[in-house]
Order: sequence, then structure tokens, then C-alpha cells
Amino acid sequence: MSPSPDPVTSPGVPQQDEEKRLRELGYRPVLARRMGGFGNFAISFSVISILSGCMTLYGFGMGAGGPAVMLWGWAGVGLFVLCVGLALAEVTSAYPTSGALYYMADRLGGRRWGWYTGWLNLLGLLGAIAGIDYGAALFTGAFMNLQWGFEPTPGKTMIIFCVILLLHAVLNLFGVRLVSVLNSISVWWHLAGVAVIVGTLAIVPDSHQSPSFVFTEFVNDTGWDNPLYVAAIGLLLAQYTFSGYDASAHLSEETSNASVSAARGIVRSIWVSWIAGFVLLAGLTFAIQDYDATRASETGVPPAQILLDGLGTDGASALLLVVIVAQLFCGNAEVAAASRMVFAFSRDKALPGSALWRKVSDRTQTPVAAVWLSVAVACVLALPSLYSATAYGAVTAINVIGITPAYAIPVLLRLRAGDRFQPGPWNLGKWSKPIGWTAVVWVACVTVLFCLPQSSPVTVDTMNYASVALAVVLVLATVWWFVARRSYGTPTTAAYSDREQAELAEGIV
Repeated sequence: MSPSPDPVTSPGVPQQDEEKRLRELGYRPVLARRMGGFGNFAISFSVISILSGCMTLYGFGMGAGGPAVMLWGWAGVGLFVLCVGLALAEVTSAYPTSGALYYMADRLGGRRWGWYTGWLNLLGLLGAIAGIDYGAALFTGAFMNLQWGFEPTPGKTMIIFCVILLLHAVLNLFGVRLVSVLNSISVWWHLAGVAVIVGTLAIVPDSHQSPSFVFTEFVNDTGWDNPLYVAAIGLLLAQYTFSGYDASAHLSEETSNASVSAARGIVRSIWVSWIAGFVLLAGLTFAIQDYDATRASETGVPPAQILLDGLGTDGASALLLVVIVAQLFCGNAEVAAASRMVFAFSRDKALPGSALWRKVSDRTQTPVAAVWLSVAVACVLALPSLYSATAYGAVTAINVIGITPAYAIPVLLRLRAGDRFQPGPWNLGKWSKPIGWTAVVWVACVTVLFCLPQSSPVTVDTMNYASVALAVVLVLATVWWFVARRSYGTPTTAAYSDREQAELAEGIV
């Protein structure tokens, strides 16, 4: 394989028999392999969804560092996330299964590594559904406010949220082919949407902010005095958006030539989102007419106020609709990824009621029960938003704190495994270690960072609940480990020797 920093498979490498490879990894193929390489890239790109993450958290970024942190933070975080994606893609190529992160950790580190990685990944995925679809509900309320004077109270927003969850559940029940088609449409919708939004905001408004404002203006409304601390927590906007690219790995068992396509899907989704997201953030920030009024928008969504001030009600409504549709694409893709994680984790008997959640429809070859469980848990996670505006930030924190560490664990274990790790057809060559260690260090830093309080003084309403969420899931996972440890386990196959050696090294076998 090429040792260059641009890891690609050689043209002469034949496609791997993915069904045979899956059996070698210990699983009987039961899901329909109907997704191509573009569809696999599209699902991760749709889950990252710059029109969801950037727009939903833009208001947070305006107070936690302002334009300078939003723009330069996006550029810096994107570079480090690309390292994480490259390192994770290499391990995905070796272990292309729906279980993805936890299966990799299990093989390379042992059962307990797989167990805790799986619970962190699952928490992050379910939190992401709640965060994405509740964000879509907020934007839908803002759109209805502009069009018909609708008042988006917490109760009404929750109803919209539940309708969106129901829509995504139903769409996912039709099978992976429809999911793949919708994700492919989503790619072009997102790219065209960014082009239309930025282009319109560049042309129509009579006035724009100066480049010095966009790239150097620092705003601190967090209550903390240290500008470095404020800039650090302001990175949440970018780090939250750059999550979910493990969707390509979770859909491996439904992707042709997955050992290459899933790896490429992860990396491509990150760098395309990196470029398009920077353009979107810059376009929005240049078009701000009144910074304070934008932050205090009656719509509850600062980007909606930017569109309203610059384009008028009709123009703002039209572009808000573009954003809402993009968010719906994003939430639908996330439900697909989360349900495959539920299916895979249940297949290895890790969840309560695993026998139900691992069932696959004979007609659509879709894990129906896993889809319904995913949206039901997401609904429960968002229920506190009925009583506290802080709750949505807590859901966002749950997503980030759950999923981000889970990305680094397989990479760390791959580095620890050394020559015992057998690379797949897509690998980093000599760049594997430097990129891998960069990814691990970055994830360690942001995991600590996002447990820190974001506002001062720290009260019940301003508390950062990420650390609480992390502690709760680790405690629950530990308790359940003692209940399910005798039944949980990935299949015993020829590949078992990897895990056996890892456990011997840890002294737990």
C-alpha cells in the first residue's frame, strides 16, 4: 500500500469478497448490501450536516468567542478531526462491521474495551438523534413564526420534534436502499444549500461586516474572564458538528466493497464538510447586520435573524426551509447509523432485551425494532427541554462526550497492538503512527475540555452536564457488565486470536 499521506488503494487491488470477510469476522450476513461507495460517503456527510450543526450552534458560538473563534476554531478543529477520521478509517478497513467502534476495540483490546466503547458510542449516537431532530424542530418553529406568527413554545417544539422522529423512523423502515437514495440527495442539497445561502447573503444585503470583524472580532458573554478558556469552550460549535462520521463504518455490512468504501467515506465526509462549513460560517458572519439583536432574536435562532435582516421575511423563510430540509436529511441518516449500532450491540447480547433489538425484517432486511428503540430513547433524552432551555445544551454535550472518546479508543488500541494489527486494503502506511497519536491526543484534550463549565457563575441552568452524562453511562455500563458479561461477546473465530492476545497482555484472561 502507498505510504503517502494521501492514503488510497492501488488500482490493481481487487475488490474483497465482503460477505466472506464478514464471515471471517464471525458474523452471518443478514443485512442487504445495497449501498455503494457514494452512498456510504453520503451518510456520514449527511450526519455531519454543516447546515444542522453550524446553524443550530451558531448562537452559542456568537457568545463563546464570537466570529474569530467560530472561523479559526472551525479551521483548526477540522484539521485535527481529519486526523481522527484518517486513523479511524484505517481500523474500519480492517474490521468492516455494523458494530464498528466497539467491535474494533473488542478485537484489539479485549471484551471490556469493546463493552465500554460500545456504550459510549451508543450514548453519543442516541444523543445525536435527539440533538439533530430537536434542532430541526427549533428551526421549524422559527420558520412557522416568520410565516404565520406561530409562537414556538417548548411544548409546541416538543410536538414538532416527536413528529420529526416519527417521520425518520418510518423512512428507515423501508430499507437501506431508500436511506442511501435520500443520503445521496442530501449531499447535493447541502452543497447547493450552502452555495445559495452564502451567495444570496453576499449579494442581497446592502451592508456587510468587514473582514477584520469576521476574522478577528472576539466576543465573550460566558462570564469567564480568561480569553483562552473562552476560546477553548467556543470550539464546541465545530467539534459538535464534526461528529457522526462513524456512520460509514456502521453501514459497512450494507456497503459493497466496504473495506475500502467505508474508509473512504469517513475521510471524504470530513474534508468536504470542513471546506463547505468554513464557507457557510464566513457567509453568515459577513451578513450580520446587528450583532446584539441577532443574538437576542425573537425567533430563538440567530441564523434566522441574519437571514431576516439581510433578505426580508420571504427570503429568510425560503432559505430557512433549505436548512430545515437539510436537518431532516441529517436526522434520518443518524437514525440509520444509531439503529445499526443497536442491532450490532444486541447481536452480541450487550443490551437489555437483545433478542428483540437484533431482529431483522425478512422483507426489507432492516432492524425494525432497533429503529424504533433509537427514536424512542432520543425522545426521552430530549424531554427535559420541556422544562429548561439548558436541556438542549445538555443533549448536545451528551452527544459530544459520548461519541468523541469512542472514536479514539480503537485508534489507541491499534497503536498499542503494533504488528499484531493486520491492516485492511485501505491504510496509512508509515503515516499510521504519527496521525494516530495526533488523533488520540486531540480526543483526550477535547474530552476534558467539554466537561468544563461553559458559563459563569455555574448554576443549575448553566451547568455543563457532559461530565454527569459521562459518569452516568460509565456507571450504568459497569453495573450492566456484571449482569451481561457471561452472555456478551463478539464471535469466536480465527480472528479471536487478536482479542485473546490483547487480553493476555492485560492479564484478564
